[in-house]
Amino acid sequence: MLTHLREADWLTARRVRGYAVLIAIASLALLANSYIKAMQPAGTDFLAFWGAGHVAAAGNPVAAYDLAVQESVQTATGSEGWFVFVNPPPFLFAVTPFGALPFPIAWIAWVGVTYALWAWASIRAFPRLWPLVLAYPGALLAAGHAQTGLLTGALLVLAAQSLAQRPALSGAAIGALVVKPHLAVLTPFWLAMGGKWRAIVAAGASALGLLAASWLVFGTDTMAGYTTSWEASRAIMGERSDDFFLRMVTFYSQVRHWTGEGPAMVAGVLSGLAALAAAMLAWRKSGEDVRASASAMLAATALASPYLFNYDLPFLIFPTLWLVEQGLERGFRPYEKLGLVALWFAPYATRAAALPLEVNFMPLCSLALLWLVWTRAGQR
Repeated sequence: MLTHLREADWLTARRVRGYAVLIAIASLALLANSYIKAMQPAGTDFLAFWGAGHVAAAGNPVAAYDLAVQESVQTATGSEGWFVFVNPPPFLFAVTPFGALPFPIAWIAWVGVTYALWAWASIRAFPRLWPLVLAYPGALLAAGHAQTGLLTGALLVLAAQSLAQRPALSGAAIGALVVKPHLAVLTPFWLAMGGKWRAIVAAGASALGLLAASWLVFGTDTMAGYTTSWEASRAIMGERSDDFFLRMVTFYSQVRHWTGEGPAMVAGVLSGLAALAAAMLAWRKSGEDVRASASAMLAATALASPYLFNYDLPFLIFPTLWLVEQGLERGFRPYEKLGLVALWFAPYATRAAALPLEVNFMPLCSLALLWLVWTRAGQR
């Protein structure tokens, strides 16, 4: 029995493809349910993006950060709830075209376009493993929330895949993460330790270019209006909401849920420092293997910030499938197959279990993923 689990020879490529198809079909039903709920009075996070894009498309981008205007615009859809828009002004370039659409159509279009971008980047990185890409639970969870995870995941995967051959494209993708900068917090250190100066210059040019373009297009008042959203962000993080912290996937959030702010800060700092060390040492550990180093950096990214949700995790497809790729090429280690199945499911499974169990196990899964990548990196 132990051999049956340790080697998992029964988990053949044909069965994996079959299971992926079944999961994709089930996820479509869950996605339809998410859409139905998003159209109900309780509302959805996407209202913040649509509301900001709606006023920007109407020629009033500064109203994206006006709480009174956003309440009026978002509740006009029939929602009883409304959501604060806290993303930087360059993100208005992404949401304005969708804000010009009716809300029910905009939700579908946003999910479809961002999923397509993420799938394109991920299949480009792992063409042989495309069924595991399309059915990745982490991406399908992000799709159900209609959040930013698919867009930011596409940028991170593109950056990781392109660095070896097209460093300028890789850097430009990293710079575009100015729309959600805490997901790129490790990349400057990682690129610098690898001596990837062309990518660093491209990242800086991309970030500064987007900021300058948003200033030029949306105006000084909009840039100033963004600073008013910081207070809303502080208020959200300051509230003691058990559900809020259980939906997050960081050691900070879980320690804060069970204890308080002080111990949580210690946990967050330790997690962030460990992630930073992993990103900076990834090149030495991987022997200059770009994909191995990128896998370590991306796995560490899930541990770097105190503010992260399950729907932010589609970028973990890269380290997860890199491990699958290594196993197919060099042989799987004992229990590794089953471990990778669990980690592939983890973003969805840990979110589903978080509220009933009153703990989100995703930080431990991210740590396990980093450990598996670390122990694989540099092997010859």
